[in-house]
Amino acid sequence: MERCALVWFRNDLRVHDHKPLLRAFQSGRPVIGIYVFDPHDYRDLSYGFKKTDRHRAQFIRESIQDLRDNLSSLNVPLLIRHGSTPAELSKIAGEMKVDAVYMHEEFGSEEQAVEKRVREQLGDVPFYIDHGHNLYPPEDLPFAMEDVPDTFSQFRKRIEKRRLSAPAALSPPPALDGASVPPALEEGPVPSLKELGLEELDLPPRYPGGSTHARERLIEYIFTKDRLKVYKETRNGMLHEDDSSKFSPYLANGCLSPRIVYEQIKKYEETYEKNKSTYMLYFELLWRDYFHLVHRRFGDQIFYSTGISGTPIPWHENEKHLQAWMNGETGYPLVDAGMRELKQTGFLSNRARQNVASFFTKNLGLDWRIGAAWFESQLVDYDVSSNYGNWLYIAGVGNDAVPFRAFNVEKQSQDYDPDGEYLRYWLPELRDLPAPWIHRPRDMGMIEQEQYGVVIGEDYPLPIVDLYESMQARKKEFADAGRTS
Repeated sequence: MERCALVWFRNDLRVHDHKPLLRAFQSGRPVIGIYVFDPHDYRDLSYGFKKTDRHRAQFIRESIQDLRDNLSSLNVPLLIRHGSTPAELSKIAGEMKVDAVYMHEEFGSEEQAVEKRVREQLGDVPFYIDHGHNLYPPEDLPFAMEDVPDTFSQFRKRIEKRRLSAPAALSPPPALDGASVPPALEEGPVPSLKELGLEELDLPPRYPGGSTHARERLIEYIFTKDRLKVYKETRNGMLHEDDSSKFSPYLANGCLSPRIVYEQIKKYEETYEKNKSTYMLYFELLWRDYFHLVHRRFGDQIFYSTGISGTPIPWHENEKHLQAWMNGETGYPLVDAGMRELKQTGFLSNRARQNVASFFTKNLGLDWRIGAAWFESQLVDYDVSSNYGNWLYIAGVGNDAVPFRAFNVEKQSQDYDPDGEYLRYWLPELRDLPAPWIHRPRDMGMIEQEQYGVVIGEDYPLPIVDLYESMQARKKEFADAGRTS
């Protein structure tokens, strides 16, 4: 059997702008791909929920099937396995006579630990690793990793001062001869949700996975619907699909390269106009790069309770409050609407994420790492660096120049959902309440409750904490810990 080049796919589920795939083709060896559904990634956490739950798992499943189809058009087979990653790659390397492994870098500690065990299993087989998750490669940045700026504003200014140009996205390789899979070695099916230990979805997925859908969404949002021109004005919307780009699930799973997004932004600017909205979408790509760099600089510190600030802020335990938050039963409509949306669809707008995370850390005072783990479990756009970086930021132990940043979830509700449209969609028990009652149902008297058919404490929960007292108590705890605004 002829030796082959193996491309190990992880969070890079595409064939465009994929340097490892291109280098595998250039090696002159027949190419084969592999993806492993490792049970470790679908295990039960000590918090009482799955590390990866059904919405996120379904998105990955669909993305893998799409990757297989796209690789097939290049005559490259994709082996799919369900088992221990080191063991499965070791089997493939032996049966397929793997000459080299090509892959994108993953710098999360769990991913690196798995890579280390795979290297040990494969012995002398060489590994070729490329950067592929960011707009700007680390080697192009105007600072070393240990000098990554402390705040995003400092980072953005240094990038823009140097006028860095993102590398052009790579085209897929041409179709060549892929490796022939021996008859005894099946390519393997995509495991079902049940086989992954998860429940089936109640409804079709909100966002279908895969690079094919990613490219369709990219063109639809920017050009077909011409939504980029108003992105800055609408991006804080929480209900309508086209208020924001919804590129994040595809970027997080590597179905879409950030350089492809950047190129389409530039194409739009050249064809139509350059405005504050086109800059704002680029601005969000920069945020994504920044969180990845913070992760590189601080490593596992992003998972510590003290975060990267090192401040020993007390975090509380309260199982009743935790369950109320996860299930959207806190008595605060914006929080509850957001948490129900997350649990039912696997997605949540950025504005809603900031509010539910602020309530979790600045009103309930619960350990931010549990909130981050719940997001990891549920979100179809989970990205380790962005998820934990954002939670550090909101919790007050990350890259925020304002350490105690708290959102008044009732005011935010009125500011960003003034008519209560978002609240009514996700909280049917409050559907008949007019504004302003829908934002503050706790203030209704018995007459109003009877008038609108909503009894607080029966039809909708009483607030589990006092909004203002809880915030003041947390602010004092931050001050006592030496972390003040």
